[in-house]
Parts: sequence; structure tokens; C-alpha cells
Amino acid sequence: MKHPFMLFALLAAPVLAQTPPASIGQPFIPAPWWMKDPVIASMGHVRTEVPANRARFAVRFSAVEKTAAAATTAATGKARELDAALAGLGKDRVRLTTSLSTRPLYDQYRQKDGTIAENQRADQIEAYEVTAVLVVEVREPGVLERAYRLAVAARPSAIDTPQFSLEPENELKTWLYEAAIKDAARRARLAAAAAGSRLGMVKVIDPSGGVCQTQVLAGWPSYAGESPATDVQAPSAMSRYSDAAPAPAPPLSPPTLGLEKLAGDVQVTMQPPIFALAGQACVIYGLLPPG
Repeated sequence: MKHPFMLFALLAAPVLAQTPPASIGQPFIPAPWWMKDPVIASMGHVRTEVPANRARFAVRFSAVEKTAAAATTAATGKARELDAALAGLGKDRVRLTTSLSTRPLYDQYRQKDGTIAENQRADQIEAYEVTAVLVVEVREPGVLERAYRLAVAARPSAIDTPQFSLEPENELKTWLYEAAIKDAARRARLAAAAAGSRLGMVKVIDPSGGVCQTQVLAGWPSYAGESPATDVQAPSAMSRYSDAAPAPAPPLSPPTLGLEKLAGDVQVTMQPPIFALAGQACVIYGLLPPG
């Protein structure tokens, strides 16, 4: 017969294997090196608003002919002038993607009750409808209105509603990170002063902010909620954040004269929507006694 103490030890062994990564008998995990002295962990959290810098819309040209080949030729012929005009704006400003869709049109007949029915057999095709789709991606907001006026002037079968998006440039990302670091420093100074202490040297700078969000003495890592973001204003010029000066954009090429004349009569104003961007960074300072 096994001793009761030995039975308890056997039953407890699997439980001990699932405990947090701490020394036996200690309720907490070891503190990181930067917590051996008094510290303050400050989360910088900033938010800014910038206008969209991308726009995307589709232009459709449809044609109906007896054969699919004839319909394709007619549809692409309608789209050719617009394609050339948009390409003249510069491939760095406007990118085009062209696709074709083909739909058979079947013979129709009237039933006895007066309703119109349509054949669905391959030998009952009367004509073909081909639609040439030009997907226009505008990468420079300054040419958006001109590109859209050209699309309207081309008299397409349909124009989709423009969809706007924001793709932050590297300069904006770098500025946002710097603003988050400054916000962390400001919050740390205010907190230290309110607690009657002074900031010491920087111990850790974490661009991801994960160090500030982890409760390092909780046994298992856990995450706290974010602090409210500080609103900041993005500078209009960000040349100091560029790794290299960008090459000057080539001048706009004049589109086809006939289409440009028609586009001049199209009155359209497009204001890109505003998108919010947020950035965060964690900075850990040592603390000094008041002096």
C-alpha cells in the first residue's frame, strides 16, 4: 500500500508542470534587467488626420455585335482613346488595368401568356455583348479630377463611384513614430513631476509599444488597454524624413485633343476624405529622487 504522502506527490506532479515560468515557490516571473532600479514606463500614443492619397474607379465600355470578335473590337475601340489619354498623365500618377467580359445574348420569344422567354442553348445565340473595363488607380490626388473628367468625356457605358484609400508614405510613418516618442517623453515628465520624482536615463525604447502593455509581474503575460491618443498635426513638408530626395515628376502629357476639349466642359470637384492614423511607442526611464 502506497503512503498517502507519496500518492499526493504523484497527483500533484502534472499540476506543477503547468505552472508559469517561475522558480518553484515563487509566485512571479523574474523581473527584467531594467526593473532592478525604480523605473517609469511611458506609452506614447498619437493620432493624426491626413487626406486620402489614392483613388480607384472603373470605366466600362460595352458593345453588341453578331460575333464575339466583332463585339470585342468595338468595345476596345471605344476604350482606346481614354486609355491613351490616361496613360498621358504618367504611369507614376495613374495606373490602368484593362479586362474584358463577354456575355451571349440569346434568341427571345413570346409565350402564350404574353411573357417574354429566352433560349439558353448555344445554338440560339443571336449576338454577343462585350464590356471593356478600365480600372483606373490614381496615385497622385492632384490629377484625380482631370482623370475623372477625361473618363466622363469618353462617354462610357458606366463609371463606378471612386473609392478612396490612404497608403502612408515612409516619411509620414517616420514622423508618426517620432511624434509617439515625443509624446511618451512628455507623459513621463508629467507623471514623474506629479509623483515628486525626476526622470533619469532612458533604459528601453520599444517602437511596438509591447513592453509598456505587458504586465511583467503578473505570472503569465497579460495586456492592458491603450491610453487615449494625443492629437498631432502632420507637417506639410517632410523632406527631413526622406532617405533620399525623390526624383521630380515628369510634366503632364497633353491628352488626345478631341477628348481634352470635351473634358474641359465637364465640371466636377472631388475632395478626398480624411483618414485617421495612429502611432505608438514605449519608452522606459529610470527614476531619480527629487533634487
